[in-house]
Amino acid sequence: MTLPAVIFDLDGTLVDSEPNYFEAGRRLLAAHGVDDFTWEQHARFIGIGTRETLETLRAEYGLSASVQELLDAKNRLYLRLAREATHVFPAMRAFVDLLRAKGHPMAVASGSSREAIEAVLAGTGLGSVLTTVVSAEEVPRGKPEPDVFLAAAARLGADPADCVVVEDAPPGAEAAHRAGMRCVAVPYLPAQADDPAFATAGLLVRGGQHGFDARAVHAWLTA
Repeated sequence: MTLPAVIFDLDGTLVDSEPNYFEAGRRLLAAHGVDDFTWEQHARFIGIGTRETLETLRAEYGLSASVQELLDAKNRLYLRLAREATHVFPAMRAFVDLLRAKGHPMAVASGSSREAIEAVLAGTGLGSVLTTVVSAEEVPRGKPEPDVFLAAAARLGADPADCVVVEDAPPGAEAAHRAGMRCVAVPYLPAQADDPAFATAGLLVRGGQHGFDARAVHAWLTA
C-alpha cells in the first residue's frame, strides 16, 4: 500500500501562531491610526492568507499604504514575535513524530510568507522534519483555492488523491476539497465546527486540538 502523504497547514494547525498574528496586525493598524482592532475582528481572517487579509483591511480602513508595504511591515512585526515564542500543539508534534516513524511523506502548505514559515519551523524544531514547504506567495491563488496544496503534492511527487490535508480553518478545508484531497479538520475555533466547508472533510475532530489523538487519526488515514 502506498502510504498517504500528509500536508499540514501551519498556523492554527501545527502551531498556535494566531496570537502573534493578531498582535502583529494590531500593531500595524495602530501605526496607521487604527487603534480599535480586536481579536474578534482578527478571527474573521483565520485561515486566510496574509496578503488577502491585508487587501481587505486596507479597503475597510481606507489605508493609504500599498498592500505590499503593509505586507512587508506586518511580516517584520510577526517575525519578531514568532522568534520570541511560538507554541507547538503537543498532539500535533506527536502526530508528526508518528508519521515520520511510519515513513509518510510530509509537507507544510501555508498562507504565510516563506520567511515566516521557515522562522516558525526553525524556532520550534519542526524544520528538521518538515523540509518540504510551500507558501501561498509561491502560487497564483491562496486558500480557499487549491493551488498551495497542489504545489505541495507536486513537490512530494504524490498524486493529490493520495494526500491528506490537516487543517484548522474552513478556507483550508475547502481548498483541500477542491484539490481532490482527503482532509482532517481540527477547528481552531470550536464555534466553526459546523461551518459548511468542514462538511467536506473526511474526518472532523470537533474538539479541536483537545480532541486530537495522533494514533486514532493515523489509523483513519491508513484504513
